[in-house]
Amino acid sequence: MATVFEKLLTGEWPCAKVYEDEHVFAFMDAGQVNEGHVIVATKRPHETLLDCSDDEAAALMRAARRIAIALQAAFQPAGITVLQANKPAGWQTVPHLHLHVLPRHAGDGVELSWPRKNPGIERLRELAAQLPL
Repeated sequence: MATVFEKLLTGEWPCAKVYEDEHVFAFMDAGQVNEGHVIVATKRPHETLLDCSDDEAAALMRAARRIAIALQAAFQPAGITVLQANKPAGWQTVPHLHLHVLPRHAGDGVELSWPRKNPGIERLRELAAQLPL
């Protein structure tokens, strides 16, 4: 079954498209948190960042940067948040790889918080050594 983003890309559902290239397309989020809130999604229906190619991942960030610059010029926000979530436990609500480019203003009600654990440098080095890069 096609995701909402596939339906937007094909024109089955309407959207306010702001950008498109070989790998990604971007459109105004229908649920505008703040005016100018844009979603950038891959054209291919990958579920998460873990599933796409390096080129597609790079295209997402290139588009996000380009859109952030345009949002800054058009809306003059006090800040910009770029958010990309993977899987439900990571806050992903649509199973299609995408990120949000969100203009921010003081007191806009948008919150993001997590409890810091501050494990210390030795534990951080142990954790770093576990990554198979």
